[in-house]
Amino acid sequence: MNEVVSPIAIAQALDACWSPKVIAELDDSYVKVAKVLGTLAWHSHDDEDELFVVLRGTLRIEMENRAVELHDGDAFVVPRGVRHNPVADAECLIMLIERKSTLHTGREVTAKTRSIAEQL
Repeated sequence: MNEVVSPIAIAQALDACWSPKVIAELDDSYVKVAKVLGTLAWHSHDDEDELFVVLRGTLRIEMENRAVELHDGDAFVVPRGVRHNPVADAECLIMLIERKSTLHTGREVTAKTRSIAEQL
């Protein structure tokens, strides 16, 4: 994908919350956007780090030993193996950069879990 894209416009146009969409590929990683509201699920990624960037809104990432709150333009890396739960109290638009092998909710499967095929 070597076209100009607007991550905010693409995320805002998404119908479903917690259903990431791949908007670009970068070496062995996907760049994804999502519209989020409420809570996703406690999960971890055993072999991959996960970069969250808030495009618009506020996102709280709960972890077992702390929580971080991200606002417009903020970024945070959840290190591999760290259990986390993303939470948005109001609608929030995010961008994710993660390896192509990263499963949406790690080994946890919920009604909100999306396969990589569903994200393409």
